[in-house]
Amino acid sequence: METKGKLTTRDMVLAPLFAALMAIGANITSFAPFMVIGQVPITLQTFFAVLAGVILGSRLGSISMLLYMLIGLFGAPVFAKFGGGFSSILSPTFGFIVSFIFAAYVAGKIVEAKPTFGRFIVAAIVGTAVNYLVGTNWMYLAFKLWAAAPEGFTYTMAWGWMVLFIPKDLTLAIFAGILAHRLRKIPTINANKKIA
Repeated sequence: METKGKLTTRDMVLAPLFAALMAIGANITSFAPFMVIGQVPITLQTFFAVLAGVILGSRLGSISMLLYMLIGLFGAPVFAKFGGGFSSILSPTFGFIVSFIFAAYVAGKIVEAKPTFGRFIVAAIVGTAVNYLVGTNWMYLAFKLWAAAPEGFTYTMAWGWMVLFIPKDLTLAIFAGILAHRLRKIPTINANKKIA
């Protein structure tokens, strides 16, 4: 989907579409309460972020995630728990929202280099890893610098919180890679790429 220079009409449709999917993915448990296991909500943000990268490519995928972030920062309730506004920047979890931009970009770059089936899956997994790296480190710094940290909070504890989500996100990453490989063969989504 990558093109140099100006955005095409297709680009201007697909970027907002993925921003909208992110808003749905952030609040999926509001529409499907069965997706809360124990007290852990199963969100689809990381799934849609890497999907944007592997389908739209690094440039447009990251633009769509930037658009999602800006829509939320300007007050639309598109973040988790229908949050939004500039105050969201102070949330310890805001780093995950920032990470979606990088996750989409990295995932897209991996696929652009050689768009084979295996690369789609690797790209989605690496994009998910980027999401964890950026988001968890931001969360740690937030708790250390400006947010009220829990008693005895450490870097290990921050990563310990994330362990619970890894199986879900790894499974969704593999699914995103498989789905994207199939979807990018559709001419209306990807008119200029030859998929192996």
